[in-house]
Amino acid sequence: MTLNETPAVFSAAVGWFDLVQDDDQAVDFRLEYRHGEDFLFLKPWGGVEVTTDGSVWGGIGVLVDVVFFEDIVVTASIAPGLYEEGDGKDLGSTFEIRSQIELGYQFENLSRVSLGFSHISNASVDDDNPGAEVLSLYYHLPLDAVF
Repeated sequence: MTLNETPAVFSAAVGWFDLVQDDDQAVDFRLEYRHGEDFLFLKPWGGVEVTTDGSVWGGIGVLVDVVFFEDIVVTASIAPGLYEEGDGKDLGSTFEIRSQIELGYQFENLSRVSLGFSHISNASVDDDNPGAEVLSLYYHLPLDAVF
């Protein structure tokens, strides 16, 4: 097991928004940048997420990658961000925090596929805090492959 043995990547995902509570389900699309260098084992990342209902979330946070057996990657991340509900689910606030856990497989070329489960909520900064869960399928492309 090693920490942070993953490169900087551009990430794209498609997912199922609000799969647990089933109040306002939608398809969820994500684009993210995940930095390759860490500071005190944490790596910065930023991203944007949109749903087919017109909801938008964007945030910047930190993550940690843990690599097992050279090709299994577990990633935990958290990011505060801003949310606009559009015609989608009212999460109670413009301020929303996304936390996520991922399990992935890293190929020899350091690209990766992973399955992520995330929770978005406002951490009770507002009296209304329904939250939403998202199950996402990711593809992570190393920056070296792009440039």
